Amino acid sequence: HLFEALLGTVAAHHPTLARTADALAALDALAALAEVAHRRGYVRPAITRAPTLTIRAGRHPVVEAVAGGGFVPNDTRLDPETEQLLVITGPNMGGKSTYLRQVALITLLAQTGSFVPAAEAEIGLVDRIFTRVGASDNLVGGESTFMVEMRETANILSELTPRSLVVLDEIGRGTSTFDGISIAWAVAEHLHDALERPRTLFATHYHELTALGAEKPRVRNLSVAVAEWKGEIVFLRQIVPGPAPRSYGVEVARLAGVPEPVVARARALLAGLETGQGPVGRGPEPAAAQLSLFSADEERIRRELAGIDPERLTPLEALAVLARLVEMARG
Repeated sequence: HLFEALLGTVAAHHPTLARTADALAALDALAALAEVAHRRGYVRPAITRAPTLTIRAGRHPVVEAVAGGGFVPNDTRLDPETEQLLVITGPNMGGKSTYLRQVALITLLAQTGSFVPAAEAEIGLVDRIFTRVGASDNLVGGESTFMVEMRETANILSELTPRSLVVLDEIGRGTSTFDGISIAWAVAEHLHDALERPRTLFATHYHELTALGAEKPRVRNLSVAVAEWKGEIVFLRQIVPGPAPRSYGVEVARLAGVPEPVVARARALLAGLETGQGPVGRGPEPAAAQLSLFSADEERIRRELAGIDPERLTPLEALAVLARLVEMARG
């Protein structure tokens, strides 16, 4: 009887208790956001109806917290009139995916009413954030990684709006090289030419796509800066204007612990491919002719120059671009 009486009393006050619980939950969430913002130096973003996105010294909230310091901030600017689609190239482990995710997270945090991890941010209202990041399959549904990727890409292309933010990472990597390049190129062109002009971040290892910067007026090339020192590569984590000079895949494989004979063989094969001679054989017999997947050095330099906007370069960025051009010219 006592328990039934207690239930009756609680039930009589249920509307008040429910409202109190909702208020406490909201207060708890707001207090948590405020505490994180204060502790980690977040700033209040400006929200605008213009379909633009500007972030100065943005940071990834999770990576920054886990790393415990030393996170390299980066700027972002998206504008459907001038800088609608950013093509981002650079090596694995360089920070491309982190950069993509931090832009999406900063946008999402801003629209939840939170402060954001940046020195300054002006976020144009976004009605949906589309992401195609990472690789996964659907074994139960009988779908390969590539099929899942294509289904997600198809959904993005069919649901675009003028206020969409699109984040694509390595489109087309799950199939052959020529198929992958063709699909990635066509997707990038569609996003650029669509009437909706969605703000887009497009990370890729297909350096051929950097030619879009010279062909499409609202495409801009960015890359992750890398320094070479005594035969080693150093990831600077800084996003700079212009395409990456090369992918550094063999160097990353060596850093990952791939045996040195395998790395040496990969370098030899890469040298053959870059000169248009196909794979380099181990014996004296000549290698079979093969269509080159890579442009000549002059074409690479031309693409690099075509993707640069000198009006937007800072002195430091100009030096980084010049260093890359010198390295490319020296071969």
